Amino acid sequence: MQAGKIRTFIAIDLPENVKQYLAAVSKELDRQMPNRAVRWVRPELMHLTLRFLGDTAVSQIPDIKVALQTRLSESPFSLKLSQLGAFPNKNKPRVIWVGLGGDMRQLREVQAQVENALSQLDWPPDRLPFKPHLSLGRVKQPQLFKDKKWGGRIEPLSFEVTAVHLVKSELTPKGPNYTILESCQLRA
Repeated sequence: MQAGKIRTFIAIDLPENVKQYLAAVSKELDRQMPNRAVRWVRPELMHLTLRFLGDTAVSQIPDIKVALQTRLSESPFSLKLSQLGAFPNKNKPRVIWVGLGGDMRQLREVQAQVENALSQLDWPPDRLPFKPHLSLGRVKQPQLFKDKKWGGRIEPLSFEVTAVHLVKSELTPKGPNYTILESCQLRA
């Protein structure tokens, strides 16, 4: 990383009960997987990414905070856990995830407001379409999954979304560490 830059993303945090449930799902899935084939996300790091920013100039952080505070205008809303899936697919997974249901219109609106806030700062639009999901693990050897049956049922656990966070991500040999730089409350 270049001097004067930090790695950042914008996300929705999950309540502790949802993180613990997803950790239990990961543990159950791990029993179905080839040995050490997946690097599971630690429960305390689980979140819903709205926009990955990557290396961000420290000098831009105050402007990003202000843009988010002024552009986010949605009310709090509910989401719920949905199905289990994988990118690009279950036969050659790179990322194992849990999908979402609930107030998807409001979630997409919040994500669009984040994009709008960033565009006001001349940030280029995200090159990938928004696919809301909660990452459970990253697969190290997708070829081990060919013809491997895995999966499970996801309880439709609901949770309230009340804030959006600007998060700093520090990569370490033991995995990433996240620090919330700014919390933008959704307005009731």
